[in-house]
Amino acid sequence: MPSYDFALILSRPLYEEELDPLFDRTYGAVTVSIISEPQHVERPGNASCTWPGPTLAAAIMEVVEHVETSAPGLHVLQVEADPLLTIRDIAERTGRSFDSVRLAITGVRGAGGFPASEISSAGHRLWRWSKVAAWYGLEDPQLIEAKPTVQAINGWLALRDVVPDVAPAPEDVTSALSLVIPHVA
Repeated sequence: MPSYDFALILSRPLYEEELDPLFDRTYGAVTVSIISEPQHVERPGNASCTWPGPTLAAAIMEVVEHVETSAPGLHVLQVEADPLLTIRDIAERTGRSFDSVRLAITGVRGAGGFPASEISSAGHRLWRWSKVAAWYGLEDPQLIEAKPTVQAINGWLALRDVVPDVAPAPEDVTSALSLVIPHVA
């Protein structure tokens, strides 16, 4: 069974007392933001993981259920399945050395035009995997599956928040996606 990398945007960070129930449900596989100061309760939270599943949709829906059950009143707002990576992560995924990737980023090696980092702070930079994979000419089947899956699940999450009575059950969404993803991805 493949494992999928994805992140969830949450309606708020988790409180410290909500961590044990989530840890128990996910065996510590989900990393979340927590509320350390009361003024942070209004900001969005996040959860990220690598989770096994028969499909990306099934993996996402399982983690959504775990997170929301562990923290009453918390809702998943969006999902992102195109991870941000460090240089070390890029080297691992592409089968290259850290220095080879670093030289490609600086333009010393390769065709030039390495994708710009998505986030840069305090000397740390992160790159979007889909852009890096395209630059290296790599086809990642999980990225191909990710685009339509994330679009559909984000639509379902929005519908669920706006008109919960008409939103289909999570298993209905997963089932529908398993039927169409092979044809659109």
